[in-house]
Amino acid sequence: MNILLIGCGKMGGAMLRQWAKDGDNSFTVADPVRPDLPAGVRHVSKATSLSEAEFDVILIAIKPQMIADVLPDYSFALKPDGCFVSIAAGCSVDSIRKIVGDRAIVRVMPNMAAMVGLGVSGLYANDACTEQQKTDVTAWIDQTGTCVPVDSEDRIDRLTAVSGSGPGYVFEMLRSYVAAAMDLGFDEKTARALVFDTITGTVETARQSDETLEDLRKSVTSKNGTTQAGLEQLMRDGQLHSLLHDTVNAAYTRAVELK
Repeated sequence: MNILLIGCGKMGGAMLRQWAKDGDNSFTVADPVRPDLPAGVRHVSKATSLSEAEFDVILIAIKPQMIADVLPDYSFALKPDGCFVSIAAGCSVDSIRKIVGDRAIVRVMPNMAAMVGLGVSGLYANDACTEQQKTDVTAWIDQTGTCVPVDSEDRIDRLTAVSGSGPGYVFEMLRSYVAAAMDLGFDEKTARALVFDTITGTVETARQSDETLEDLRKSVTSKNGTTQAGLEQLMRDGQLHSLLHDTVNAAYTRAVELK
């Protein structure tokens, strides 16, 4: 595919670096200021540098508040059977449709781990998208990690609350976990290694196991042992479950408000 990225900020740039490794697609970045781009990626600073109906996909990777002003300048460059793909958080498919008309539009909600090829992205395609377009875009987004197709924009908002915003929750939990390890006397480097490797190993163990998460937790919890003592504090009065429930619901509510 011949793909145009409008904008190349942190998220767009992270995804582009993963896509550029493949070499199967051709990329052009439109940005007033030339960003640091992978080898072989074309750069233009304005829409007049592009030709008519040049691209199979136009990726919208600018801030939502800029879309109404910027997108009309570039929409002419999409082929008649092409597809608009947006990674702009809080911008609905209908908002984009009002700008470009009844075209194939895909909304993608990626997360930060796309930077290392381990992202989780939700994908919603409108009714104007063909099955082939859905297949092609899903495979393309899959190159940045895991792509989860959903059947409504509401599901995208719910996914945003879990995985889109999720890295922020996890970073804060990591920060607190590392701080607790340091309070036990470990230096920061050692504390980070202990915490990061424990979490990485635990997640991979769970990923490879057929057991439920509850059964796995029980398998490492000896009666009256150290893990039980810790878990009694972590889980007391159901506060951990309530905290995470409230966290994702607050994020979901805000995602709906932003559309």
